[in-house]
Amino acid sequence: MTRYILNRILAAIPTLLIVSVFVFLLQKLLPGDPILAMAGEERDPAVIDALRLKYGFNLPLYQQYFNWLWQVLQGDLGISLRTRQPVLQLIGEKLPVTIQLAVMAMGFAYIIGVPLGILAAVRKNTFLDHAANVIALSGLSVPNFWLGIMMILLVSVWLGWLPASGYESLFNDPSRSLRTTIMPAFVLGSSLAAILMRHTRAAMLGVLQSDYVRTARAKGVTERNVILKHGWRNALLPVVTLTALLFGELLAGAVLTEQIFTIPGFGKLTVDAVFNRDYAVVQGVVLCTAAGFIIMNLFADVLYVLLNPRMRASL
Repeated sequence: MTRYILNRILAAIPTLLIVSVFVFLLQKLLPGDPILAMAGEERDPAVIDALRLKYGFNLPLYQQYFNWLWQVLQGDLGISLRTRQPVLQLIGEKLPVTIQLAVMAMGFAYIIGVPLGILAAVRKNTFLDHAANVIALSGLSVPNFWLGIMMILLVSVWLGWLPASGYESLFNDPSRSLRTTIMPAFVLGSSLAAILMRHTRAAMLGVLQSDYVRTARAKGVTERNVILKHGWRNALLPVVTLTALLFGELLAGAVLTEQIFTIPGFGKLTVDAVFNRDYAVVQGVVLCTAAGFIIMNLFADVLYVLLNPRMRASL
């Protein structure tokens, strides 16, 4: 197992290097010059030259990249050109917000999607199956920004149950934190629930038609044990892989949802950095997002091996 994990980590290093090259080069295509924005309205040539020298923008492109990569390897993602704060500090402030939102969204997705998927597979081609499919298609079709606005209108404006926007840290006030994140988490989780429902249904259908399930039923095993012990446990494997990918997407930042509910997470940080041409923040956020995807994929691979005895035996 240890060798398997090390091989997966070594295989991820070239991916991160390629991502870093693309991130560095593509952000250079952003319109505008951040140095001119920093120089102010007067734009004194001496000030502009001093800023270019200070931030290394006067160097050749390849040298800028290697200087930046060397800093990253030392744990320094640079300084925000707009706020003058270390990028690592900004990410450290925003990442817990997005993680909390992502965990809650995945919770809603599992609570809604997995039971519906199991029910649809067990009751195939019945009214319950068709109803679950309609719910799943609705979750995939309804845009998150529209659902978010409608929930604010219904839950916050008309009923007054939850705050319409804002965020409170879980460490400062847990109760208010949950009240401010439950709606955006549900909005994000509804679309993920639809995806989980479809994959759970497909996986369960394949498992329920297998020989060992028919054998278990022939031996008189109760239908509940057949579904939960023989069916769901074996259908769980592809769902685990999907969960890691979906969680990685959430860590990348739900831009529209965070903007609608004024959640100061990764998505809002990315949008603000792009609009302000804050190269260092854009590079740091995208690189951390790529690393998050790789870590989640590694976690899914390890969990897949732990859940699958045949894969453990082949290692």
